[in-house]
Amino acid sequence: MTLDTRSAAAVRPAPPSVRAALRHPVAALRWLWAYAMTPGAPGRPTTEPELRWLYGGWLLAFALKMLGSSWDVSWHFKWLRDDLAPPHLLNSAGTVLVVALVVVHTYSGRGVDRRALRWMQWGTATFLVAVPVDIVNHRVNGLDITSWSPSHMILYVGTAIMLAGAIRGWWLYAAPGRVRTLVHLGLWLFFVENVLFPNQHQEYGVLSLADYRAGQTTAEPQLLDFAAAQGSSPTSFMLPVPPWVHPTWLICAGLLSLVVARRVVGKRWTATVLVGTYLAYRAVVWGLLVATGFPPSVLPVMLVVGAVLVDCAVTWRVPGWLAGVPVAAAVFLAAFLQEFLAVVPPWEWAAAPFVCLGFALLWAAVDRVASSRWWVRWSTPSVSAEPGASGAPAR
Repeated sequence: MTLDTRSAAAVRPAPPSVRAALRHPVAALRWLWAYAMTPGAPGRPTTEPELRWLYGGWLLAFALKMLGSSWDVSWHFKWLRDDLAPPHLLNSAGTVLVVALVVVHTYSGRGVDRRALRWMQWGTATFLVAVPVDIVNHRVNGLDITSWSPSHMILYVGTAIMLAGAIRGWWLYAAPGRVRTLVHLGLWLFFVENVLFPNQHQEYGVLSLADYRAGQTTAEPQLLDFAAAQGSSPTSFMLPVPPWVHPTWLICAGLLSLVVARRVVGKRWTATVLVGTYLAYRAVVWGLLVATGFPPSVLPVMLVVGAVLVDCAVTWRVPGWLAGVPVAAAVFLAAFLQEFLAVVPPWEWAAAPFVCLGFALLWAAVDRVASSRWWVRWSTPSVSAEPGASGAPAR
């Protein structure tokens, strides 16, 4: 009997549900400790209940991080920054859970192959390095409210990398079925939200600036006084980037991530479901923030049009070089209509030809990668060849 087999035999079965774990918390904690502290190499056999506990933890962690970050943007348009502000603590709770999960994956080798584990590890390391860098940046540069600062971008990159690892691990090892699809969509929802997150600065800023000019600002005087002492005008404080940034990022980053999600998940309305869920979440958060006196934001409703067209184009096998320009142009048209009916952040309409062409090129690159040998390698589990390690996914 190998060490891996003996270790597996020593671990009790996972609790079948959250309710069962709550009914017997001591037994659940004993299982968790034995499970996490049983060493093994990536690719070792993992049962479906074990996978659901592991990746349910990922969903919980990023739910906490998403709630904290959503509150954090609105918080920064009302109060001065504070390292121990409630949104930061909520986000940090999610980060602690992510670190714990990566430790479990690393030590036990369950639920991941080598490549997924490396992405989780590198993403978490990047994020953790960016945290003190961001704190120092705030100390040196003062308020630095913008979501577009270099230190914040490192945080987004680290989050994207660790989520890519989680998406890969679940995609390779979960058994086909409804649960696999729902968890997969949940992980992609967090990925898309992370990509779109920087644009929220303009989506909050455009309304906050309008309220300020109307004499109805929700920002506390200490925040405005601090910004003025730094030499920041209300416009540069609330809308710190050029007007071409929001549409370019929304389409060339946000919509492109939906193209990738649609191809990887493989379900017909993947992009539409992701955007619909994202906007529904933003709408609920909008209501809660307004009810508690925090600044509201504009919702990027124009993204729905792009998501529907992406789903249709992939389903009908329209190549990206052909679909990219009309899909991006439709998003610009939808944004124009949204501005006519409601509000959108400042958009540089003259940038439309460049954004449409750039999106078509990026989509064509995604198509090229999807038909390459690299994608075949990505789709194949990379497991350890050490004795006792399993070389095939648990299905």
